[in-house]
Amino acid sequence: MSNGQILQVLFLALVVAVASADFNTDIDISWGAGRGKFLNGNLLQLSLDRGSGSGFRSRAEYLYGRVDMDIKLVLGNSAGTVTTYYLSSQGPTHDEIDFEFLGNVTGEPYILHTNVFSQGKGNREQQFYLWFDPRADFHTYSILWNPQQIIFYVDGTPIREFRNIESSAGVPYPKSQPMRLYSSLWDAEDWATRGGLVKTDWSQAPFVASYRNFRADACVWSSGRSACSASKGTWWAQSLDAGGAQKLRWVRKNYMIYNYCTDTKRFGQGFPPECSQEMAP
Repeated sequence: MSNGQILQVLFLALVVAVASADFNTDIDISWGAGRGKFLNGNLLQLSLDRGSGSGFRSRAEYLYGRVDMDIKLVLGNSAGTVTTYYLSSQGPTHDEIDFEFLGNVTGEPYILHTNVFSQGKGNREQQFYLWFDPRADFHTYSILWNPQQIIFYVDGTPIREFRNIESSAGVPYPKSQPMRLYSSLWDAEDWATRGGLVKTDWSQAPFVASYRNFRADACVWSSGRSACSASKGTWWAQSLDAGGAQKLRWVRKNYMIYNYCTDTKRFGQGFPPECSQEMAP
């Protein structure tokens, strides 16, 4: 290996992507024919009408890290709409970490839907109400993903933890495929609100979701490798402390409305092995 190649490897090993201050440097509008718009550098809006929804994605791929985004959801009657915010790899056996916000009629709460896919297997849904109105102002939604666990946060409060028990229980864990950040606003009236009973009211269109302050303290995937082999963010070994675990229990007790790990109709023959960890205190 030449000296130039050695320096390149060392550079890749030390580069860590850190907080972004401008959507234009880190995000691409990926679809929507102009319905996704950058406003004032650090504000982005996605819109949905009868013709189409819209979406964006990060320019970089990551293998482990923490991503944060401030989001203000669709105002008024948002029934039938879904706003997504997630990490995903590509291919049939993809990994994915999902926030999905299921719209509702005016005055009814949004449902926050979460899921984790590992090597193509998902069906790990947990759903929550929120303790605030996510349409009234921006709130911060975060995904922490390190070798030990995945933690979903809302305004710094943990709402879900998915631990890595692959070595002990054989449950695949997202650990080898880089993922991009994606977000979209689209019409899912066939299932999103009360199982599709409440349809989208197109007289309310265009529906608009707003985003600001994208931050990625994460390991950038470059030249077939992760940039975290030598330098890691504070999130690398982060886990829930006693205070975080207490907050997680508070959310489960007061705001969780569905947990696949308690759905006996789906899993009458026994719950998936990770449920012992998902339900741990």
